[in-house]
Amino acid sequence: MSSGLSHITFISADLDRMQRVLEEVLEARCVYASGADQFSLSEERFFLVGDVWVAIMKGEPLEERTYNHVAFKVDEAAFDARVARIEALGLEMRPARPRVEGEGRSVYFHSPDGHLLELHTGTLEERLARYARGREGVA
Repeated sequence: MSSGLSHITFISADLDRMQRVLEEVLEARCVYASGADQFSLSEERFFLVGDVWVAIMKGEPLEERTYNHVAFKVDEAAFDARVARIEALGLEMRPARPRVEGEGRSVYFHSPDGHLLELHTGTLEERLARYARGREGVA
């Protein structure tokens, strides 16, 4: 059995641009930049988003976009400010998907390399509790 998430890696054509997204939208803190030293497949940088290790590596962007995504928890009070940061960076946001009340707010946006990221205010416990109530109150 796994003990949890180790890290998330995104391949990026422009590490500086992706670093701006991580720092400005996710408030990530850069803890390592390989520079000329190459220990892995390519130049890489490591960040902490809360206590989650996020790595970015130099490489070709995704060929196509899918709904595969990584969701990052954000406090409700910070949600609108984070959306404003996404807009300020000119990142493409997906239209909101239908939601039932009680599962939290989300915004989905694409990184410059086509990765789908989500900011989400809800928790697993809140979503399971809402789904357990079934379709009550759904229009």
